[in-house]
Amino acid sequence: MTNITSAIRNTVSISLFNRGLAGKIFEEVKQSGAKVVMKNNAAECVLMSPEEYVRLMDEVNDARLLAIATERLAHYDPKTLVSGEELFKELGITDEDIENCGEIEIE
Repeated sequence: MTNITSAIRNTVSISLFNRGLAGKIFEEVKQSGAKVVMKNNAAECVLMSPEEYVRLMDEVNDARLLAIATERLAHYDPKTLVSGEELFKELGITDEDIENCGEIEIE
C-alpha cells in the first residue's frame, strides 16, 4: 500500500500546469523530490531538481567508469605494461617538458 500511496503523491497531471499551478508543483518537487507528469493517463516526463539530476548523472557515470575499470582489470596482463620512462621516450616528452608544465591537479 505504501508504494501506491507514494506513486499517487509523486504523480501530477499535465492539466495542473494548464491551470497555472506550475509554481506550486515546482515547490513540491523542491520539498519532496521528483514528480511524474501524466498526460492522457501515461507518464510524459519526470520533474526533479537540478541537484537531484546531477546526483543521478554522477551515479550513472560512476557506474559506467566502474564497468570500464572492471573490464580492463579482467584483461590485465602485467607483461603488457609500459614504464613511464618508456612512454615519455615514445611520445618525445623530456624531463624539461615535464618541469615546464607547472603544477597539475588530478582529481
